[in-house]
Amino acid sequence: MNAPLILPAPAKLNRMLHIVGRREDGFHCLQTLFQFIDLSDQLTLASRNDGKIYLTDEVSGVSHDDNLIVRAARLLQRHSGTPLGATLSIEKQLPMGGGLGGGSSNAATVLVGLNQLWQLDLSQHDLAHLGLQLGADVPVFVHGHSAWAEGVGEQLTTVTLDTPWFVIIHPGISVSTPSVFQDPQLTRDSRPITMARALQGGAPEWRNDCEAVVKERYPPIAEALNWLTQHAPSRLTGTGACLFAEFETRQAAQATASLARQRWPTWVARGLNTSPLHDALGYL
Repeated sequence: MNAPLILPAPAKLNRMLHIVGRREDGFHCLQTLFQFIDLSDQLTLASRNDGKIYLTDEVSGVSHDDNLIVRAARLLQRHSGTPLGATLSIEKQLPMGGGLGGGSSNAATVLVGLNQLWQLDLSQHDLAHLGLQLGADVPVFVHGHSAWAEGVGEQLTTVTLDTPWFVIIHPGISVSTPSVFQDPQLTRDSRPITMARALQGGAPEWRNDCEAVVKERYPPIAEALNWLTQHAPSRLTGTGACLFAEFETRQAAQATASLARQRWPTWVARGLNTSPLHDALGYL
């Protein structure tokens, strides 16, 4: 029996997010830049011989069988036909409904980690394809590198982004992603741009098309974003609720974060181009 694996499930930021259309099935066509940051949940994965999948930790508002951690393990188990099971535990650090990709990252860490623990030897492509069944953001966490994404977020091209320091604020509420994407006021017709143009344009031209709707629906987010924008260029990540601002130095980020912490949960994080999960497993 292999020793348990203790692995990070890192957060991501959407450095930009444009919505360029809507498909007949209701899903939206996106263009976004994903970047990892050095904030993570932590998962422990232990193999078991009885075929059972068991998550030891309760997540508020989510039943055991509906948790993406459990669903990811069972999906991989069915796909591979392995007789093995797993005991899974999580130390949760990332806020739920925060736009940092916590649930999707948890699922990806389970897929990648159990693939190694169970010695399945599935390819990264196979794992990403499985992950897409769990959520549009799961493939980028399996992919493990900063990426330009199109489609619903699953068409990934590896890119290298700058790695500033970020101040990340969580305004203390959870955002419903479906409600944002169903809002009739959501911008759905941004003009598509090329990856080269997106990378060339940089921060001044980057925006999040969900931001206006989220600010209207969730006034506490609007208040926090207006405050953060006074200190540095700031944006929403994903559909929120988390907001981020970029700083050239850790010291500058820490100074703003110390002010923000008087009102909101706040983190300082470094931008990364390689996922800490892949670093932990020695992929790259």
